[in-house]
Amino acid sequence: MDLSIVIPAYNEEKRILTTLGKTLEFLQQRSWSYELLAVDDGSADRTVACIEEYAQDHPEVRCVQNGRNRGKGFSVRHGIQEAQGKYIGFMDGDYKTDIAGLDDVMPLLEKGRDGVIGDRTLGATEFVVARKAYREWGSKVFRSLLRMLMGLQGFGDTQCGFKFFQVEVVRDLFARQKVDGFMFDVEILMLANKQGYKIDKIPVKWTFDPDSRFNPVTGTIKNFKDLARIRWMHR
Repeated sequence: MDLSIVIPAYNEEKRILTTLGKTLEFLQQRSWSYELLAVDDGSADRTVACIEEYAQDHPEVRCVQNGRNRGKGFSVRHGIQEAQGKYIGFMDGDYKTDIAGLDDVMPLLEKGRDGVIGDRTLGATEFVVARKAYREWGSKVFRSLLRMLMGLQGFGDTQCGFKFFQVEVVRDLFARQKVDGFMFDVEILMLANKQGYKIDKIPVKWTFDPDSRFNPVTGTIKNFKDLARIRWMHR
């Protein structure tokens, strides 16, 4: 199998079918063999039922369940453990990043790049719906702190949920990765730097989600706690 895409989902009954549908529609027009692993993170709504009903008519889709809410990092790690592709990556369950970016990702992986990630700071990125001003300001501050504190000067955007890797690279990174929350992206990029992996960046087509459930105050505090933990674990 050429490609495995892990799609973490938590209470995404309203959007997961759109994500699966648009992704499959795109992949059906390409020559790659593929699978989609939708990982439910203990949802309290009909997310699992939606995925399982959809999978009955689409054998390329599998529903993986965490059993309870464990976090996005855990969900991606769980999905990667189940994946069977030569190239393995992940994208968000609410379809913020257009799947068409794979047309740029796959040729780079086929040329032997260790990994390819979406980067919304690149000039060619297309914003379908832009962030609210306060969130954009918060993201810029966060990126600046990351560059100073985490040694990720080479990465303008660590949090874009569109990352793909060679199978041996992704298995190595996620065998070392420990954080279960949203900061797992930072951890795997730190580990990639530490291991000497070469990660390419591509512009993406991105849509801000106005229904985002991220709390700017409590979420930011938790994220900084995770960043401190990451620095300590990988010092």
